[in-house]
Amino acid sequence: MRHLHPFLFIPAIVAAVSSYAELPIPANPRWEPITDEVYMQETATHIETEHPLLAVAVFDSKAYVGDESGVWRVEGEKLVKAGGPSGPVTRLRTLGDALWAMASDGLWKYDGAAWVKVSGQSVTDVCLYNGRIIAASGTQLYSVEEDGLKPITEKGPAELLGVAAYGGTVYVHDGKRVGLLERDKIIFEEIADWGSLQRGCLVRDILAFGSRLYVATDEGLGLLRGMTWYQILGEDGLCYENTTCLAEGFDHDLWIGTVRGAIRNVKDEYQFFGYPRWIPNDRVNAIACDENVTYLATDGGLGMIRYESYTLAKKAAHYERWLEEWGMKRLGFVHLLLFEDGEWVREVSDNDVGYSSHYLSAKCFEYAVTGSPEARAEAVDMMKSMKWSEEITPIDGFPARSIYAVGEKTHKAMHGSGGLPAEWHPTEDGLWEWKGDTSSDEVDAHVYACTVFLQLVADKKEREWVTEHLRRVVGHIVDNGFVLRDVDGKPTRWARWDPEYLQTPYGYYARGLNGMEAFNYLTTAYFFAGDEKFAKAKQFHLEQGYLPDIIRQKLTFHPGFFTHFDDRLAFYSYYPLIQHEQDLELKAFWLRSLERSWEVKRIEAVPWFNFIYGALTGNDCEMDRAVAHLREWSLDLRRHSYTNSHRDDLYPGPGYRMYSERPKHLSPRETEPNRWDGDFMRLDGDCGGKMVADPGGWLDAYWMGRYYGMITAPKSNDPALTTVPKRGLKFGAQPYNGPARPKLRHEQ
Repeated sequence: MRHLHPFLFIPAIVAAVSSYAELPIPANPRWEPITDEVYMQETATHIETEHPLLAVAVFDSKAYVGDESGVWRVEGEKLVKAGGPSGPVTRLRTLGDALWAMASDGLWKYDGAAWVKVSGQSVTDVCLYNGRIIAASGTQLYSVEEDGLKPITEKGPAELLGVAAYGGTVYVHDGKRVGLLERDKIIFEEIADWGSLQRGCLVRDILAFGSRLYVATDEGLGLLRGMTWYQILGEDGLCYENTTCLAEGFDHDLWIGTVRGAIRNVKDEYQFFGYPRWIPNDRVNAIACDENVTYLATDGGLGMIRYESYTLAKKAAHYERWLEEWGMKRLGFVHLLLFEDGEWVREVSDNDVGYSSHYLSAKCFEYAVTGSPEARAEAVDMMKSMKWSEEITPIDGFPARSIYAVGEKTHKAMHGSGGLPAEWHPTEDGLWEWKGDTSSDEVDAHVYACTVFLQLVADKKEREWVTEHLRRVVGHIVDNGFVLRDVDGKPTRWARWDPEYLQTPYGYYARGLNGMEAFNYLTTAYFFAGDEKFAKAKQFHLEQGYLPDIIRQKLTFHPGFFTHFDDRLAFYSYYPLIQHEQDLELKAFWLRSLERSWEVKRIEAVPWFNFIYGALTGNDCEMDRAVAHLREWSLDLRRHSYTNSHRDDLYPGPGYRMYSERPKHLSPRETEPNRWDGDFMRLDGDCGGKMVADPGGWLDAYWMGRYYGMITAPKSNDPALTTVPKRGLKFGAQPYNGPARPKLRHEQ
């Protein structure tokens, strides 16, 4: 990599210190605000069964399923016997004013009052055609009459397995081919003039859908329009090609069952619903839809995906309620939960202060948008805990990673950095332990959160102690040779910005990110505190020649360097640095770096990154994808296992380059709720529902979007669409019952 000679580019440090102000909003941005319109938010419940469910239908607003023993009705969260056939039921259809069951002992009809056995003849499928019920049985089609089945065709060349009425014609399939009824004959040849169905495929279901006839096969979907065949495969967006069944949805959408999950096609978008979050088994055998609910019969039971009207504002309120009901707050920090020994406990983690900075910032943005005194009070309280993380240690300016109350019931993180053991240190009073070996993550979080708090929340007195906190933390780094120096007098594992580290092979790879972090700390501290030692330290760093590395701080080679947690640290740094940089030539370098990093990152559509890029540049930041990401987070914040590596649609979208080994951006619906250092492109996960993610990052992004006008206020004024009721329920960890946070220096 080419490096500039240090004396060829050393801009003068601007001496002026800016006054406090609101965070600047770009004038005439190139992005268009996204209206917070009502959208449909999905939730899932399961009814697990010991035997496969083979059929499902909705009749008179109730769901019925069929299995090897007959027909069952869904009552709440359980199945009850519904009468009718007592043997295996392979298909259920709702046609006209009746429910039809295709059973091993014949065709049955249920009118809502009683079951009637229409015929003892085996029937594989029925459809409604010109006001008549048409049944497929053996190699023929029949009209269903009051006295049984009346043949309407001659015997055909193969056993018929499915039937559908499309375009004024009855279509059939025999498991290999699709044919049609022509007068009194079934023909399989020359039913189309252009294209063909995939040769050698297994046909499993057909569905008439407006102007189309869809065909489910083991090699994708066939699509007949008029007399032309098309194929729909993974490269077209179909998530998995080995399909089993089809159903029309409730909103002009199409549902597709596969042997490895379910797919919803709505407005030309394919959405994947996998096991175990959404359905109780991989294999989907039948699907039926009612108003705002989809029922999926699988080998392991019934999946029920319900849709409810939501806005992003309502979702934010839901996550606030979740934090309270699940006991995720403690001492001014926000925690994820772990399921251990039969109960949920908070994790006192490796980075509590850093992770909590997102929720702290969310409260700051919320206060700036709404003026809520509750949001302001919580922001102030959390900022005090951030300051406490520095005051609890015996080293001036050295912040702890996390704080543990001795004896509290929690999961205490016992891992350290880079495979080293955890460093927990007791306080003199014996009440607390603080986690040392602090990394750059915490400093990045402190500078980011202080920036947002100082410019959106702080009054005169709060500005004094928060600015002093920023001065102490960054001052410690400068005074100790550009490192965080731990209790043993040595630099911590990951908090090094000194030339002795960055100019050697051991730390050379970190020159870009760590170099930018250092400029951010010094620039931001100087902006708020005005201490000349920060300006002098910045001049020293300019002489180290880091600028070309900072432009390329986002590492893409080799694959082991493609990290997502470092992306979060980089955007933590871009946000204050670019705002506070007074030298236009230096700002051009930081913006050039941001543009390069954003181009690599934008495929993921993770909104916090999108919004930061848009806020700093005023450029288009693909807000439609970012807002879709916010909407697609599950209401259930438990991290369930998921599998996507089997999918057939793993291609980069048009206009995106694949920079890592993972080719496709995945929706949060298809993965798991994540902090912004998580990997939304990871194909598989195995948490098993035993971890609860905190929504601080989501709330930070949402309220940031609201502050910058990227997301509007809700379009609806209906409280049912913008708020959630308080319920006083408790689901997760028990309330914290340890000692209170001690008074801080400025409070004494």
